[in-house]
This record gives sequence, C-alpha cells and structure tokens, in this order.
Amino acid sequence: MTLESIFDLVKKIIDISFVWLIFYFILKNIRNNVKLTLLFKGVAFVLILKLVSDWLGLNTVGLLLQYVLMWGPLALIIVFQPEIRNVLEQLGRTHLLGRHKVLTVDEREHLVYEIIQAMDYLRKSRIGALIVLERDVSLANYIEKAKKIYADLSSDLLEAIFFPNNPLHDGGVIIQGDRITCAGAVFPTSNNAKANKRLGTRHRAALGIAEETDAISLVVSEETGRISVAVKGELFYNLSLDDVRMMLIDELRPKQDSEYEETEEEEIYEENK
Repeated sequence: MTLESIFDLVKKIIDISFVWLIFYFILKNIRNNVKLTLLFKGVAFVLILKLVSDWLGLNTVGLLLQYVLMWGPLALIIVFQPEIRNVLEQLGRTHLLGRHKVLTVDEREHLVYEIIQAMDYLRKSRIGALIVLERDVSLANYIEKAKKIYADLSSDLLEAIFFPNNPLHDGGVIIQGDRITCAGAVFPTSNNAKANKRLGTRHRAALGIAEETDAISLVVSEETGRISVAVKGELFYNLSLDDVRMMLIDELRPKQDSEYEETEEEEIYEENK
C-alpha cells in the first residue's frame, strides 16, 4: 500500500465521519423538538407507503405519492419554517461536548435541595414561578434577552426573584449548572392541541421550551400553588414535592451514571433470582 493510497483512505474516513456527525446532530435536535419528531415520522410513513405501493403495483396511490414527494419538501419548508429555523439555531447553540458543566453528586444534591426548598415556600405562599434548568441544548438565545444575574443558586434568592411586585417576577429563571444565570427570561409558548386549555402562560411557556429543547421546566401556579414539571415535550401537572425531587434527581443524572446504575440493578436482580 502506497503513501498516496493511505492518504486517500484517511480522507474518505474523515469525509464519512463528518457526514455521520452532521446526521447525528440533526437527529439529536429533531429528537428534542416534538413538532419536528412528528414531522420526521410523517415523512418516513409517506416514504414507506410509496415503497409498498410500488411493490404492490398500486398505480393511482403511487402517482399521488409521487406528487407528494415532488412538491412536499417545498410545502414542508413553508409550513414548518419556524421549527426548521429553531433546529438550525439549536445546532449553533448546542455544546459539542455536552453540558457546559457536569455536576458532581454533592452539587446535584445541593441543586435539588435548594430548588425544592424554594418551591415549597412558593407553593405555600401561592407565588407563581417558572424555573428552567439548561442541559445539553444551550439557552443562550433566551439568556441574552433576560436580566443577567450569575449568582450561586440558593432558595432565598429564588424566593426573592419571584416575590410579588419584583420587576423580574413575571419572567422565568434560567439555571446553568449550579448557578442562576438570569431572571425575567421569556420563552415561546406551546401550541400543543393536547395541552389543557385552562393552562396559564407560565405552564405553556414551560411546555414550549421543553418542546424545543431538552431543558427541564418547573412551574408553580399562582392561583392554586400546584407544582408542574415540563420535560421532553410533556407536562406533568400537580406533582408532589417528592415527585419533583425524584424527577430532578433522575433527569440530572449523567447518562453514564444512569447506564451504570441500571446495569448494577440488573446484576443485583440476577443474583437474587
């Protein structure tokens, strides 16, 4: 094997690696966006239907699907322009090496403890609140338009931010790692038809940011004092403090730790059989 052939092989490997890397980040961001996930499933269904119609010789269905595939991409770009733009923005904001700071066990416990303490006070006092925890997808776009704080996380500070008549009371707080980055952040509201129509602006904003990113949104209702959590495009309404604590511990756990703990649980289960 000559030096030139080795160089060509390396170039091909690099070329293929870049293509797979691009597909990886596109699919990762589609997964974090509920609307684009449904769109991706719809496109896959049409392609499968086209293959089946060609295989069975269904000429009429095949002709209709051919027109759909011909003009469909243009229609999708027009109809889903906001979602496509959001994915491209997320690709630019995503941390290539994952979360900007991987919390230790003690830091995660402190984070969860302070948030739960604050939410306990807020729910008892019927003070509305929206707390968003950043994960892999950066929230820099929302941080730029909010009031910067960059302070250590504490329940007292969260309670003070959401205290009635505070100028930052109506916005949301963004937490990066174990620090409060900003307050007064404004998030996109969800248009999910399945969402309860009685949900207020805070709940729809919490669901909206959870649909577009992988963030965890915590909401305290000003009217009822009930606590809700939005994560992975779903809103879990009227949760207890223990439910919220367990969800935070589970969602904030690094992926490798989750896999290790699952493996450990399986080994223990096998030993006890």
